[in-house]
Amino acid sequence: MSYVQLPRRALLGALALPAIARAQDSWPNRPVKIVVPFPPGGSNDTIARPLAERLTRQLGQPFVIENRGGAGGSIGAGTVAQAPADGYTLMVTSSSFPTSAVLQKTPWDAEGSFDAIALLARAPFFLMVNPRFAAQDVQALVKLSQERPGSVDYGTSGAGGINHFITEYFCLQAGIRMNHIPYRGTAPAVTDLMAGNINLMLTTVASANAAIREGRVRCIAATAEGGDLPPGVAPVRTVKQQGVDYEVSIWWGLLAPKGVPEALRRTIHRACAEAVADTNLARIYDAEGAKPATDPFGSFAQVLHSDLERWRRVKEAANIRAE
Repeated sequence: MSYVQLPRRALLGALALPAIARAQDSWPNRPVKIVVPFPPGGSNDTIARPLAERLTRQLGQPFVIENRGGAGGSIGAGTVAQAPADGYTLMVTSSSFPTSAVLQKTPWDAEGSFDAIALLARAPFFLMVNPRFAAQDVQALVKLSQERPGSVDYGTSGAGGINHFITEYFCLQAGIRMNHIPYRGTAPAVTDLMAGNINLMLTTVASANAAIREGRVRCIAATAEGGDLPPGVAPVRTVKQQGVDYEVSIWWGLLAPKGVPEALRRTIHRACAEAVADTNLARIYDAEGAKPATDPFGSFAQVLHSDLERWRRVKEAANIRAE
């Protein structure tokens, strides 16, 4: 009788398979950590905390939020990338994740170091102008910018941020050039927009809710369908409906370290889908101008890949650099 000598690594892997399978079947059997790679209080927190509360109730184990801010989300992402791919370390992040990935040199790779598990919510951005600005719709803005290239000032929360990327993408799609005024955060940019020191900005409803309600800024377009303006504010058409081939949303999603088995990824996706179907959670997300996502398993990986490709092109075409 002859025997086949298995390499030690292969033998150990084969012996571990039943244990891995049992761990997947019983997930979660201990607390799960959800990393938010930003300080408390931001939109990622708003999305992650009610999700964690509902997963805790659904699955009978604590889902604990851990804020790990710094370097535009890169530090927190790095801790997740290095964690075991066992479903007990997850991360809630947003559309700023792929823009940071194409702009910064990081020790992790946006696709090679993470599994995209589930989309959680989406929201459009809105194109907002000072009420005294001459262009009061997209066509007028494009015409003005074509006649006077670089004369229109737009504000963002900072060079290399998501607002910078989406506005330069708009310029590229519209065939125009505007002048970028970076701020240290969204709030001072909104303040200068209300004062007329800048002409326009692309941001979320949550970032300028009071200014919109009070008529101190005017929304002239949404970047995608599916978002609501504050009560009493007239709805607006999308940029695409106004003649520019441009569509972009902010999304929030759940990532895990690369290598989580597909069966476990599907289990986590199903749990998230059940959580975001809660009508009370939908009301919380509405405070961010966001709608819960109900995308099928596997679609988030496609969204992330498409965003990375798009923002790489925009970075080069618009020569975007970090601050």
